[in-house]
Amino acid sequence: MDSLTEPARGDTAAIRRPPLVREVLLVAGLFLVYKFGRQLANGHTAEAFRNAHRVWGWERSLHLPDEGAVQSALLHGEALVRAANVYYVAVHFTATAAFLVWLYVRRPDHYLWARRVLALVTGAALVVHLTFPLAPPRMLDVARLVDTGQAYGPTVYGATPQTDSMANQFAAMPSLHFGWALMVAIGLIMATRSRWRRLWLLHPLLTLAVIVGTANHYWLDAIMAAALLGIALALVPTPSPVPSQDAMPVPRSVPPPRAAEPSTAIRRTSADRPVPSDGPGLVGAVR
Repeated sequence: MDSLTEPARGDTAAIRRPPLVREVLLVAGLFLVYKFGRQLANGHTAEAFRNAHRVWGWERSLHLPDEGAVQSALLHGEALVRAANVYYVAVHFTATAAFLVWLYVRRPDHYLWARRVLALVTGAALVVHLTFPLAPPRMLDVARLVDTGQAYGPTVYGATPQTDSMANQFAAMPSLHFGWALMVAIGLIMATRSRWRRLWLLHPLLTLAVIVGTANHYWLDAIMAAALLGIALALVPTPSPVPSQDAMPVPRSVPPPRAAEPSTAIRRTSADRPVPSDGPGLVGAVR
């Protein structure tokens, strides 16, 4: 018997899943291009500090919260500061990689969408890093913030930013920590069914508190990342959202065709027509 239900998701996923080796090489290649591109932005120290003073002034004119208020909350306990540093160092790439692997295995159509969006956001961020070098707030004297990575550890940055060969410390805007975390949350909300899936938004919120509290990014860095992500999401076609558990349709079978019923209408012939009686009307007509 035919059914109106959709084909099994596992079958379509197996058909649409791209080759694993190609995807690994593609993602690794994009990452290497990004890392190499960031290194090209090194050496613009004076311009990076000029831009930092501009961003700090823009935030004050926009009446954005002071980054120092978030850092003060972290500095209440050394264990809290270290936890924030570990989150900044370890969760960024780990969570994004786990997100892509899970989508590749369970939601291939969402994987292709997420990979394209992340590639667009990362490429746009690289252009901004090259054209607008920016020193983070931990380097800005007027901000009076603590470099929590150097003071408490751990950190991935060298003590001398100008000679750091591992990372470009003058690429604060936009914050890919926040942009990637926001995409992970949006992607998981789109690709899962749980009624609690919107709790994934806690990941970018916690990331925002960490990047600001550790003085690695300004508020405007996160705002710029969110804007780039919004543009990428508008450009890349969105896959159909997975229906929630509460809204899953109940399969129903197609009813068999009903036999045609005989017509109840009875054709009347001339023999069936009533014969008029000799009433007054007929007598009057004869007369």
